[in-house]
Amino acid sequence: MAPSSKANDDIEQEQLVCVTGAGGFIGSWVVRELLLHGYRVRGTARDPGHSRNTHLLELEGAKEKLSLLRADLMDPESLHTAFRGCHGIFHVASPVSNDPEFMPVAVDGTRNVMSAAAAEGVRRVVVTSSYGAAHMDPNRSPNDVLDEACWSDYDFCAQTGNWYCIAKMMAEMTAKEEATRLGLELAVVLPCVTMGPMLQKDLNSSNNHVGRYLMGTKRAYPNAVALYVDVRDVARAHVLAYEAPDGAAGGGRYLCASVVLHRAQLVGMLRDLFPQYPITTKCEDDINPRARPYKFSNQRLKDLGLEFTPLEKSLYEAVICMQQKGHLPVMAKQQPLANL
Repeated sequence: MAPSSKANDDIEQEQLVCVTGAGGFIGSWVVRELLLHGYRVRGTARDPGHSRNTHLLELEGAKEKLSLLRADLMDPESLHTAFRGCHGIFHVASPVSNDPEFMPVAVDGTRNVMSAAAAEGVRRVVVTSSYGAAHMDPNRSPNDVLDEACWSDYDFCAQTGNWYCIAKMMAEMTAKEEATRLGLELAVVLPCVTMGPMLQKDLNSSNNHVGRYLMGTKRAYPNAVALYVDVRDVARAHVLAYEAPDGAAGGGRYLCASVVLHRAQLVGMLRDLFPQYPITTKCEDDINPRARPYKFSNQRLKDLGLEFTPLEKSLYEAVICMQQKGHLPVMAKQQPLANL
């Protein structure tokens, strides 16, 4: 990937890079992280002048080093325009939907991104995939370690109607095939369930789930386990993957996950942090044995220097953020959480 010597630091920091889907939950934090690293950033959105993207212009360094441009994943010419003059691309934009009709946007959109990147002389592309492309495999033993070598089972996802995971898996495979064909350097970040404060105004999916548990509007939680990570760690992972030197650490997949928890543990954390809320207490499956956490490895990102944020901190700051943006009521006066 990018040169790592100290002599190249200033050159790297003056690079122009493009972030697709810049206004979203993860995209916004990727833009912020890149600006803090000194990059010039071009962010794309389907409507860059919309109020949902104004938060980007308020980021530190945005006035000097951020520009916003219209682009659509299904409009190759707009991608060519957005990528022109860029050294690297962070392809974050993708539909967050389980509707199979959105699959062409995820897959063909990724193909369009890779093709435009190569045509415009870009060398390095970082693609945001999902751990949904890796962990959906009913044949994986609980004793097996989930890592970058794992892929979800296509037939299982299709049988269970998990089109989001299929879309992410097929988009990632498309990125890899196109990178090989076009001679692009590729790194792929696979975030799991992503928590933490929002830069954007609109409520994103994962924080919406937190809010529903917190308010008790989701009456029961599933008997299930999941991997969790802080959104700021996901953003750092993208930059680390982009800047990783060639060799063993450079390129390939990076599973971005901090901790694995049963949903009861997640709800329990929320209850400990915010006992004043009417938090969900019932499991929707009180017959079958409790689902067991599985093993996973985030060693590749640790090797690049990423230190993961405690989930308690992510949840606390996510809730405070939702309160400040008007997505949650403040039920009682709260004290700052110590030691986080």
